[in-house]
Amino acid sequence: MHQAMPLAETLGMRSVASGKELVHLELDWRPELCTSGGLLHGGTIMALADSAGGTCAFLNLPDGAVGTSTIESKTNFLGAVKSGTVAAKATPLRVGGSVIVVETDVTDAAGNLVAKVIQSQIVLRSR
Repeated sequence: MHQAMPLAETLGMRSVASGKELVHLELDWRPELCTSGGLLHGGTIMALADSAGGTCAFLNLPDGAVGTSTIESKTNFLGAVKSGTVAAKATPLRVGGSVIVVETDVTDAAGNLVAKVIQSQIVLRSR
């Protein structure tokens, strides 16, 4: 994951599980990833969710595809993270020949849902 997405390494993401039906990434709260008041920055949460969703889409690419890229992402923030580990679990909603739609739940260390993300990933093919 770190070779394909260097930002994942920069932010300290780690892979817990990677398969076609579930991608589970985690990230530890750190002060340098926060905004005011010690809250984990929304951009950090979105980067974690996008990385999990992108990996899920990549693992579900149809034959002949060479990659994927996010073309749309919708995040609903439902809670704040002030400490601990954040987990992103991505599952495919629809795997098509040109677009893959992924749903990602982001939870805090207590298992509380802090963000719900739906994203669309375009299927890339060589020309």
